[in-house]
Order: sequence, then C-alpha cells, then structure tokens
Amino acid sequence: MGEGSYKRRQPEKTILYHVLAAELETFLRDVHANPSRSLPCFVERELRCFLNCGLLCRGFARVSCQACQKEILLAFSCKGRGFCPSCGARRRAV
Repeated sequence: MGEGSYKRRQPEKTILYHVLAAELETFLRDVHANPSRSLPCFVERELRCFLNCGLLCRGFARVSCQACQKEILLAFSCKGRGFCPSCGARRRAV
C-alpha cells in the first residue's frame, strides 16, 4: 500500500446522504399514512442501509499491508443494488 493509495470515501459528507438522513422518516411516515400509496419493503430497507454504508461507526474491517505493515480501516458497505451510488457502481463495473 503506497502512500495515498487508499482514501476512504465519505458518504456522510454528500448532499444525497444529508437529504436522505433529514427526510427519510418524514417520507416513510407520509407513505404509510396514506393507504392509496405503497412502498415495497425492499425499497425502505435499501434506503435505510444506504445511511449506514461506508461509515466507520457502523462497522469496519482492519486491513494491513504485509509488505509495510500499514493498517487501514475499511468501512463496511451496504452492497445495495438500486440506490447506493457507490455499491451500485461497483456492481455495474464487475
């Protein structure tokens, strides 16, 4: 691992994260309050998982380089398929 070879993405600093964190509960309350509207369970799960994706406080793995012994913390991802820009892009690239 060379110097600067890994930089943790910081989803908590994005506009998408801030908007979703601020408005998700209101949105879900409004959807559930109106019987003529519905939201599949997997959509709510995907949105909630996105809010935990890439955050060290939600879990991480400690990874070390065998050559230089440098350690980094690698935040867990949500592995989402539909909403998370990072996880979705990773799946499309493979």
